[in-house]
Amino acid sequence: MNEQNRKENEETTSVVSKEKFHSLFLEFEPQLKSYLYRITANRSDAEDISQDTFVRAYEKLSTYRGESSLKTWVFQIATHIAFNKQKHNKRWTVNVSEEAKRLVMENPSLSQKILFTRSNSPAGAYEVKEHIDTCFTCMAKNLPIEKQITLILKDIYDFSTKEISLILDRSYASVKHMVSHSREILNEIYEYRCALVNKNGVCHQCKELNQWLNPLDDHDKKMEGVKRDLSSSDPGSLYDLRAQLIKAIDPLQTSGFELQEVLLRCNRIAMGEEELPKT
Repeated sequence: MNEQNRKENEETTSVVSKEKFHSLFLEFEPQLKSYLYRITANRSDAEDISQDTFVRAYEKLSTYRGESSLKTWVFQIATHIAFNKQKHNKRWTVNVSEEAKRLVMENPSLSQKILFTRSNSPAGAYEVKEHIDTCFTCMAKNLPIEKQITLILKDIYDFSTKEISLILDRSYASVKHMVSHSREILNEIYEYRCALVNKNGVCHQCKELNQWLNPLDDHDKKMEGVKRDLSSSDPGSLYDLRAQLIKAIDPLQTSGFELQEVLLRCNRIAMGEEELPKT
């Protein structure tokens, strides 16, 4: 047991009130919520799972033995809850953005909601960084849920392979394989679809959404700058660059988080996870 884990264990096992544990939980709660949001693509689900995690962790506090950091232990509980919730949903398809676009064009209530949020919400911005972050979330949901979780834990939240093994109760070798294979799959998806990487890419969501939502700004110029940076990299370096950009973003706190949630909701409806709103 290392010194940090020992200290956390001593602090945790001495907890005598919910308030004391809450103060420890609060240290990594924002990161936990953003992690759950990337898995579920649903703010309400992320909030609910985070709250359930707090309750279960407190109830099981006596079982914590410091074999991992308190953060890893709590992420293990949260991951188990999220996994059980998400495993009943189908994996998102690679054409989720096209399906969502079709849905919006066929349902004026959805397009009106998007435009209203863009025009009236203080969190209705549409920025390059948020597009790249949301795109990663959607593409990662093309993976089987266990691989999606493994990739996000490793590449976005910097958990070690050993820690992920504990969180998922999988062997070290199994986790290494899942990380490697998941990166390969995402690189293939990006190479085929992303218009930022490949000028022949079939996904033009970034350009089309910008023309619709930001007809007078310089978003396209910013996108071209990102495109130059991305297209000059080999696939491995390109993936690392994306991960670095995404690590710096809290999807629940960006200047456009409310608009991004509306757009993701359209994706969830397109993938059959939610019903169309009644008009």
